[in-house]
Amino acid sequence: MKSKLPDIGKISPEVFEELIYPRLGRKRGSIIVPPQNGVDVGIVEIGGQAVAITTDPVFIVPEYGWERAAWFAIHILASDIVTSGLPPTYLSIDLNLPMEITEAELETMWTVMHRECEKLGMAVICGHTARYGNCHYPMVGGATVIAVGPKDAYVTPAMAKAGDHVVITKGPAIEASGIFATMFRDRIEKAIGKPFAEKSQEIFYKMSVVEDAEAAVSAGIRDNGVTAMHDATECGIWGGVYELAQAAGLGVILDKDAIVVEDGVKEICSLFGIKDPYAAISEGTLILSCRPHRSADIVRALKERGISASVAGELTPAAKGMTLVEGGAERPFAHPRVDPFWKAFFDSMGQ
Repeated sequence: MKSKLPDIGKISPEVFEELIYPRLGRKRGSIIVPPQNGVDVGIVEIGGQAVAITTDPVFIVPEYGWERAAWFAIHILASDIVTSGLPPTYLSIDLNLPMEITEAELETMWTVMHRECEKLGMAVICGHTARYGNCHYPMVGGATVIAVGPKDAYVTPAMAKAGDHVVITKGPAIEASGIFATMFRDRIEKAIGKPFAEKSQEIFYKMSVVEDAEAAVSAGIRDNGVTAMHDATECGIWGGVYELAQAAGLGVILDKDAIVVEDGVKEICSLFGIKDPYAAISEGTLILSCRPHRSADIVRALKERGISASVAGELTPAAKGMTLVEGGAERPFAHPRVDPFWKAFFDSMGQ
């Protein structure tokens, strides 16, 4: 019998539903938002407050440079929690570091992590730090981020309705392009030119949705604005839109031609053999649904922060399914399942 587990990357929705979801420990009435495929956070009620919680690996890639690696690690963690609509508040972090890390490298890494937490308003409240054998980059531990706010201040896909607009920030393959631009600058410069290679370095620092989410909810939430948010990570925009709609129990019609695209993304993806950038990992791309009468205000709030965004679709009744429009022609679309970034990345590492 063929395994349902992927060769690499996140488990499929089927494995989640069949293996993980039925076994969630003790049931508690304080849970507002339980674990759900396509939902980045869980939310519980404590003391009359909404407490959003998310857990992820601590992802450190020394090849980015220690400062960039630490910046990215914190923003990956914060990017999930802000999809709740609540601000990041507390961080619990476990660092299981490889034996080869030096004191100077750890000092640089932690100094940047502290700096970014301070900027984001996130206090480190507990953790564990050690070096161990058989620990390797990039997965060097795990962390939990907690956000606290009023019970009427969070959003979740259950609040989305048919007719809500879908807004997408920054466009496809932000993370894929940012990583390639950082790690393979010489190859890009040789193939496309030095000015392009230098300009493409800016993509790296777009790999966060913290500011995107903060800007979006500033324009309003629930019936007066944003109803759900999702960070487009593995399988990119196609996967993220599919997951948000599925979590909401709805369908979607998405216009590919209306999605914004950052400068340099298509060229970088083409150079590294990613044929469909919209299916590639895209940390930094925020996918959100909102009431249609507020979508223009949300896009405006994003653009005022220098974040490109557009209305690119609409949620529909579930019976209408998932539809992609390209060049005026409609076709069904499904979750990509396999992210093309990983093969492209490992092929490039071997060259």
